[in-house]
Order: sequence, then structure tokens, then C-alpha cells
Amino acid sequence: MKASAASADAVSFASADGLLGSVWLLVAIPLVSAAILLLLGKRADRWGHWLGVGAIGAAFVLGLTYFLQLRGLENKQVQLSLWQFITVGDLKVDFGLLFDPLAAVFVLLITGVGFLIHLYAVEYMAHDEGRRRFFGYFNLFVAAMLLLVLGNNYVMLYFGWEGVGLASYLLISFWYGRPSAATAGKKAFLMNRVGDAGLAIGIFVLFAQLGTTQYDQVFNGVGALSSTTVLVLGLLLLLGAAGKSGQFPLQAWLPDAMEGPTPVSALIHAATMVTAGVYLIARSNPIFSANSTLQLVVVSVGAVTLLMGCLIGAAKDDIKRVLAWSTVSQIGYMFLGVGLGGGAYALAIVHLLAHGFFKANMFLGAGSVMHGMKDQVDIRRFGGLSKHMKITWLTFMMGWLAIIGMFPFSGFFSKEPIIAEAFAREDWTAWLFGGAALLGAGLTAFYMTRLFVLTFHGPARWTEEIEHPHESPRLMTVPLILLAIGSVGAGFLLSTSVPDWLTATAGLGGEHAEHEPVLAHWLITTLSLLITVLGVGLAWMLFRNGTATEPQPAGVLVTAARRNLYTDTFNEAVFEKPGIFLTRALVFLDNRGVDGLVNGLAAAVGGGSARLRRLQTGFVRSYATSIMAGALLVVAAFLAVQAGWLA
Repeated sequence: MKASAASADAVSFASADGLLGSVWLLVAIPLVSAAILLLLGKRADRWGHWLGVGAIGAAFVLGLTYFLQLRGLENKQVQLSLWQFITVGDLKVDFGLLFDPLAAVFVLLITGVGFLIHLYAVEYMAHDEGRRRFFGYFNLFVAAMLLLVLGNNYVMLYFGWEGVGLASYLLISFWYGRPSAATAGKKAFLMNRVGDAGLAIGIFVLFAQLGTTQYDQVFNGVGALSSTTVLVLGLLLLLGAAGKSGQFPLQAWLPDAMEGPTPVSALIHAATMVTAGVYLIARSNPIFSANSTLQLVVVSVGAVTLLMGCLIGAAKDDIKRVLAWSTVSQIGYMFLGVGLGGGAYALAIVHLLAHGFFKANMFLGAGSVMHGMKDQVDIRRFGGLSKHMKITWLTFMMGWLAIIGMFPFSGFFSKEPIIAEAFAREDWTAWLFGGAALLGAGLTAFYMTRLFVLTFHGPARWTEEIEHPHESPRLMTVPLILLAIGSVGAGFLLSTSVPDWLTATAGLGGEHAEHEPVLAHWLITTLSLLITVLGVGLAWMLFRNGTATEPQPAGVLVTAARRNLYTDTFNEAVFEKPGIFLTRALVFLDNRGVDGLVNGLAAAVGGGSARLRRLQTGFVRSYATSIMAGALLVVAAFLAVQAGWLA
């Protein structure tokens, strides 16, 4: 069936009032900046990084202005149709943008936190010869992410989706001279292609069933789809979301992405790429809310991933990889929220926004530690840095207290409501998913305290080349301070404003679970704080005096966690090795079969012609003899026929 016409509330490009008619500048400014930096080459080396920073700063100012103007609109929505992008038969796709409450909060996160990361990167990349190229890729990344969240249809979303994938590959493998960086970039690219294939097929299904990819038309037509179609469509979209957000079973690329420069890690994990999957599910909430089985799958993916991230993070010794697995886990909480549906959609977005502050804070703090420790990343060889890097220590502490959900830091106000919503499911799964979320809170407190204590406290365990760790320059510490402030207060401010703000986006905000939690709210909060304190206390007791600087024999669970719960082993056994075997078999078939047939035919022709060439002697007597022999054969044949021998 064909979907209904576009919503009458949308404001067209021709009639948009004021600055809202120029929302396209949010994408255009960083995109143009990226083009300048990449096309001018070395001529922009001296000033290119400041152009990159200025472009994101300008986008943030514009985004904030658009946000304030959007608040004054009654329908809280602006749609711009810039030009017709695709026209093939019945498929008509506009290059259109949608600026609504959901897009607005993502724009502020991407440009606001992104600006601070760009500013930090100016000093962090100061001695890198490719700094101008780095900022070109950085701006391209932000432009693609902005297009992803601003597109008003699934094709525009997919356009930005692939742009983010390209930019992430370029940034993760930025130091491509290192084999580990080149491998990590390829791993991220290939694993994301798996998820992207699911999203692409899902878009094809949308068009086949509804004749459109426009958000409002798709959502109006969901009710006419069968339950099976909705389930299949949702699973395809979920596959895309899991790939981009590093969720089970496509999580393996995300920790390896730490091979890129630290500002890349901060941008990917805090403000851009990994939030795309959460955005996709939140934007597609009418589809996911239409099928309870689909919601159960999303919740299950979130619960499994958040526990997996906690267990593996507790066994890692690389400061950035611990933070990477914490991102996998925290995004799991967000998937848990969007899977619960109803008002939990908004709670997941609140946690996503708060996570943007404290995760960027900690990643940049990790970069500051590496800056002072000559790029070392092993937390077993840190210790005592609180005395030498006080700003980094204090700001990192704010992020640590926020991510473990300690009151009154931001994580408490953003994560605790999701745990309470998990306990409000109507059947026994309330205990399953609520218990998983609660256990995840305790594990998060344990492994993040381990990271904090081993890095900043206890005896110094530095290697010989480290003499005097030092604080980072002001251009790096100022973004840390601003992000630390957000780590403290963002959760409370967001939790009191964002849910109401998102009620203007269909299906987001509003009422929470229809059922009361199986445990009282105060009891859930108390248990969460108690298990968090228990995790902190246990880690402090175990690691306050440091730890062994070499891997020690461990039990089955720790060994499995050190090996990423054997997920990489599984991928290698099920996908990589069969793929390698198939490739080698095809090469053998090509060499011995296809090439063998062609080369054999050529050899036969060549050999036969060589032998026939011997008959060409150039002597008349030889040719006369051949002619006479041939004539005799012909005469003999005629005689044989007449005699009836060949009848």
C-alpha cells in the first residue's frame, strides 16, 4: 500500500521562517571545511586545524540558535526539502532534513561535545605531520553524523550512516603505518558492513511494503503491516543498530578502534558513531513499539551486552580498552531503555546525552595521562599520578563518579531510572532484566574503580623511561574541566527537562511503564547505591597498593574475559577461517580449473600447430607426394563405395 501524504505540520523549505530555513548549514559548514582541508593539502597545514575547530564551533552556535527557535514553534518540527535526490519509478526520495526535538538534542551533543574534542585535539595532535588531514577527517565525521540525525527519511539516514562508516575507517586507521591500526580500521569497516547490509535490506522492505522511506509516511503506515513483517523489519534495523553501536554480536570492532588517536576514541564513543544505533531505534520507535517480541529482542541484546562489557572491561589493562568496553556496556543500558519502550525511550536518550559528557571526559583524561606518560597505556604501570597531574585526576574523578552512578553525579540520574523501568516489566523478565541492570551497576563500579585507582593512586609503578609525569597544556585541560562540569550536573538537568521536551516526538517521553516495579523505587535506588558502594570498596581493597605488572594465572572466568569471552575466537572459527578456506579453494579452482582449461587449450593448439608446421618443408617433391597420396585415398574411397564395402 502507499503511505499517506506528508504531515501538514511540517514546514517546507520555501516557507520556513527565520533561521530555521537554513538548518542545512549544520551539515554544510563542517562538510565544506573538510573539503577545504583535504583538497588544499599542505598549503593548509599552518591554519587548517583552526578551520576545523571553528567549523564545529560555528555549527554548535547555529545548533543552539535553531534549538531556541524550535522551542517557540507550536508543532516543534521543521522539514526542509532541498532537492529531489532519487527518482526511479515509484521511488521518490528528497534530499530532506528534519529538525525536531530528537534531532535537536543530538545536534547539540554532536557539535557541543565535538567542539571540545576538536579543541583538545589541536594540542594533542600538535606534533603529528598529518594534523591538517586529521582535522579534515574529523570534520567529515561530524558532517556525516549530523546528516544521519537530520535526514527526514531512511535514505538520508543511510547516506549519513555510510559517511560515518567511511570517516571512522579513515580515523581509526589514521596511523596506517602501524599494522595494528590498519587491521583495526579494516575490522571496523568490515563488521559495520554486516550491520549496514541489514539496514539497507530493511529500507528495501520499507519501500516494498509502504512505497516510501519518509519517516512520517512510514510511521503512519506501520499499523497496516502484518506482525511478521514488523518483526522482520525491526530485526533488520536492529542488526544495523547493533553494528554501528558495537552491541552483541557485532561488538568486537569497537575496542580495537582504540588504535586511532585518542580524540578519535572520544568522538566515536561519546558524541557520534556509537550513538547512531540508539538514535535509529529511538527514531523508529513506532516500528519497535508495534511488536512485543521485537522489543524483547532489543532488551535482550542490551542486557547481554551490558554484562559482557562489564566482565571484559574488568580484565583489561589498557586504559583506553577499559574505557572502550565501558562504552559497550553503557550503550547496552541505552539499548535496554529503548527496548523497554514508552517513557523509557526518553530515559535512554537522557543516559546517552549524560554519557556523552562523562565518557568524553574520561577518554580525553586518558589521553592526558598518555601525554604525560610518553604514550604508555598499561594501567598496571601507572600509579601515583594524582600528585603529578592534579587537573587530570580531578576531572577524571568526576567522570568516574558519574559512570558508576554515584549520587549526585550525572550517571545516577540517567542510569537509575532505566534500572527501575527494567524492574517494571509485567512478567518474570522484570527480575531477569532488572537483575542484569543492577548487577551491571555493581560490576561497573568495580572495574571503573580498578581503572581509577591503578592509574592515579597507590605506589608509582612507572617504567624506567618515565621520570617526571607532567600535566597537559591548557588547551587540553580546559576541555577536560568543561566536560567534568557536565559530568557532575548534566544528568540532573537532562532528566528534568529532556523527557518533557521529547514528548513532541511521537512515542518518546510521556508515560512510563504501565506496571509498577516488582520492587519499590526507593528499594531499587538503595540497592543500586549499595551494590555500587560494594563494587567501589572491593576494587579499592584489591588495588589500592597496586597490582602485578605482568599477567598472572587466573581462573576460568578471568581467562575468558581476557580473551573477550572467546567472541573473537568464535568469529575466527565460524567466519574468518571458513572464509579463508573458501578463498583458497576458489584460488585453487581458478588456477587449476579456469586458468588450467584456458592454458591447456592454448597449449594443445600450440603443440598441434608445432607438429603440423613440420609438414611445411618447402620442397616440391614433398608436396607432390602428399598430393598423390591424397588422390590415391580419394580414388580408393570411390572404389570402396562402388564395391559396396562402405555401404
